[in-house]
Amino acid sequence: MDIKKRNKIKAKNTRKGSNKKTGRDYSKEKEYQSSPGRIKYRQELNAANRKAKTYANGDGMDMSHTKSGKIVLEPQSKNRARNRGKK
Repeated sequence: MDIKKRNKIKAKNTRKGSNKKTGRDYSKEKEYQSSPGRIKYRQELNAANRKAKTYANGDGMDMSHTKSGKIVLEPQSKNRARNRGKK
């Protein structure tokens, strides 16, 4: 079997808002991320990141909300891997 044939996506999503390459529909994601609560959440983290002087300096660190609501510094890989759901 040819490798190229084996790796192709068989049923791409052609609805409006879907990514043409992967077929994934991002319309709900866009709606969620643009909600006032999500915007405020990102603003808090960005402000804390700037205050800690780690914003866009390439050090691989992120500010993260803990369960208690405190904002702490931790590696991006750990912060962004949490709560991603099972595939």
